Amino acid sequence: MEALVELHNNIMFYLVIILFGSPISNKYLNHALILILIAFPSFKLLYLMDEVTDPNITILFIEYDSYLVPETDLEKGGQRLLEVDNRLTLPEETHIRFIVTAGDVIHGIKCDAYPGRLNQISVLMNRECTMYGQCSEICGILHSSMPIVIESLKLEKFLH
Repeated sequence: MEALVELHNNIMFYLVIILFGSPISNKYLNHALILILIAFPSFKLLYLMDEVTDPNITILFIEYDSYLVPETDLEKGGQRLLEVDNRLTLPEETHIRFIVTAGDVIHGIKCDAYPGRLNQISVLMNRECTMYGQCSEICGILHSSMPIVIESLKLEKFLH
């Protein structure tokens, strides 16, 4: 994440210098120069972010069944249309790699799952929390009712 912020700051610095301090008035040359200055560090960062190095836990997702809890079965204080019967529980302050694929159709949250293809994404939970989400692909009937709940716990609670 720090690399993305640094890339953004560098790009903004160069854009301000080129756009306001440049004696060159050729708009085509300026645009090409801007694209080149943005492209090279972006490609490097994109390549480096794709590699997940030294994860503590690797989780392979092929299918993860979690269904909505009906309103009649909700406990007091439960989130309507968000609570599921099967939460994914992960430890806090642990580097986790998800390897994602699908057995039937395309599914996706922020990392799409395609049948016959592996995708990976890296996660570091910074604090103890509960995150709610849902499938963002049109993967079948009631695709918007395919919720996901990820719960991050302290390592001591996670191990017990």
